[in-house]
Amino acid sequence: MGNVAIVGFMGTGKSVVALALTEKLHKSYVSTDDLIVMKEDKSIHDIFKEKGEPYFRKVESEMVKKASEMENVVIDCGGGVVLKEENVKNLKKKGPVVSLSASPSVIYERVKGHRHRPLLNVDDPKEAISRLLKEREAFYAQADFNVDTSELSVHEVVAKICTFLEGKDRGRA
Repeated sequence: MGNVAIVGFMGTGKSVVALALTEKLHKSYVSTDDLIVMKEDKSIHDIFKEKGEPYFRKVESEMVKKASEMENVVIDCGGGVVLKEENVKNLKKKGPVVSLSASPSVIYERVKGHRHRPLLNVDDPKEAISRLLKEREAFYAQADFNVDTSELSVHEVVAKICTFLEGKDRGRA
């Protein structure tokens, strides 16, 4: 099966699902955000603040390429990874891309207490979530499979992904 990349908007459950999937599939876990933080020796918030989003996206693309070249990993991708076509192409080279989604209200409830989310440090975070989801909709649609996590447990999301992956493996046999 190779790698599995998990993409989606913030608050859709990418990290918890990727970690649970890692266990279930007996793969290693890698986070593109963790790779960025290690490379830059700064938090994502500080990178945005000090160097801006364009710089962050450039480094993010470098780390997506690095992660996608690894073997037998579940890749937990930052929410904006899909904004660059080259990132999606790199991720798909060694396995499927799974997109997690959730309703704007569920996302808001999940992230409202997190001040480290640079794109939500605005006057109306609910409006920002809705606007960004709309802007990114077509990008997330490039995934091979989508799971709406709004009303599912982590276990249920992982089960849906595993069912999808089993079908892909049979299709390749």
